[in-house]
Amino acid sequence: MNAPSSAAVSLKRDLGLWAAVALVVGTVIGSGIFIVPRDMVSNVGSPGVVFVVWIVGGLMSLSGALTYAELSAAMPGAGGEYVYLREAYGPLWSFIYGWTQMWVAKSGSIATLASAFFLKAFASFHPEVKQPAGHIPLPFGGPLEISYGQIMAMALILALGGLNYFGVKIGGRVQVLVTICKVGLIFAVIAIGLGTGHGDMANFTTRVAVTNSNAIAAFFAALVAALWAYDGWNNVAMVASEIREPQRNMPRALIGGSLAVMAIYLLANAAYFYVLPAQEVAASDLVATDMMRKIFGPTGANLVSVAAMISIFAALNGSILTGSRVPYAMAMDGFFFKPMAKVHPVFHTPGISIVALSAWAAVLVFSGQYDQLFTYVIFASWILYGMTTAAVLVLRRKRPEMPRPYRTFGYPVVPIVFVMSALGLVISTLFNSPRESLRGLALVLIGLPFYYYWAKRRM
Repeated sequence: MNAPSSAAVSLKRDLGLWAAVALVVGTVIGSGIFIVPRDMVSNVGSPGVVFVVWIVGGLMSLSGALTYAELSAAMPGAGGEYVYLREAYGPLWSFIYGWTQMWVAKSGSIATLASAFFLKAFASFHPEVKQPAGHIPLPFGGPLEISYGQIMAMALILALGGLNYFGVKIGGRVQVLVTICKVGLIFAVIAIGLGTGHGDMANFTTRVAVTNSNAIAAFFAALVAALWAYDGWNNVAMVASEIREPQRNMPRALIGGSLAVMAIYLLANAAYFYVLPAQEVAASDLVATDMMRKIFGPTGANLVSVAAMISIFAALNGSILTGSRVPYAMAMDGFFFKPMAKVHPVFHTPGISIVALSAWAAVLVFSGQYDQLFTYVIFASWILYGMTTAAVLVLRRKRPEMPRPYRTFGYPVVPIVFVMSALGLVISTLFNSPRESLRGLALVLIGLPFYYYWAKRRM
């Protein structure tokens, strides 16, 4: 059976530059900026080194964005990395990427965000959402306990999936609106922290005892936390086929959005450490909340909880909007279930792909295993990210005739820096978490029999 060559109805370019920028900023800034400073200072010991880690992680992300800008402008198709891996290395590697995104990485990220929305941010107002709502009997082991927050998280995923089903323009407008609200609230928190006179410059010289005596390993552990907070800048590439003037707007969104996130993160950390010494940051589960509580009491803490909810909501909407284009692209190539390639005749969205991704992410919420699965595939995901960035080097040689409206600034140094950084992160993850890394690799390799099945059907 041959792969479907095209859909009867095509996707529409309904997203402008601001929607593309909002997808970068809104998807990257989730809950990480409120959480990871604790892990970072616990690993490296001092605020000064924390800022170095944020800068290194930001430059790594920027080098990736600069490279993706060339790839996305040259190949503005649905699926992002899926397209670049296919063109550079062939369908096997693109399938592995798409398989990982659909079943574990993107779906696990969506489940994690939705659960954090209710069980962390919303629970600060209504802690009763953590209470068990019932039990689901399982054929093996004991019954699975389900909380009210999990039910609400599932409902939120399905609601946002439904919203994006009815048109990418609707999803894009929601993304722009909530991203503006999110950034506005975060800047309010920064302004309050830096401008109300409750801080002390001496806090920047405070230190805590580090959890890892190996300085290099500690730096990489902190860097992993920072990169988790920066993760998502690449998602906008997944919807390049629906962005107007992608040859101009994709590079602008990737580079401008990445620089904006880096600036926001550095300013936020400046506010945190200005108000709180390193010891208090290291002991804080939600550093922004504790900072605002110190200044304004419970009212300040509540403001941060609202900001966190809006921040997570924007990241969740952006993840569903972008992530659903990957299984669609796989199906268009004949490497996934054929209905996933259908485009809705009225709304011009990959409706079945959106529903499938949302439904599976909702199932992962109920399983309670989403964050563990997400951790497992960090190792495999960064291998694929490194390969994607290296694709710009491969395609310069393999496809020199390809039109390139944007060429990577600092080529070939910039992409090589990202590839080497990704390699270092992969090696560090393998040594620090060998069991999780190998389990994640096993989850990815489970997809190989399916690849060969679909490859055979395409002949």
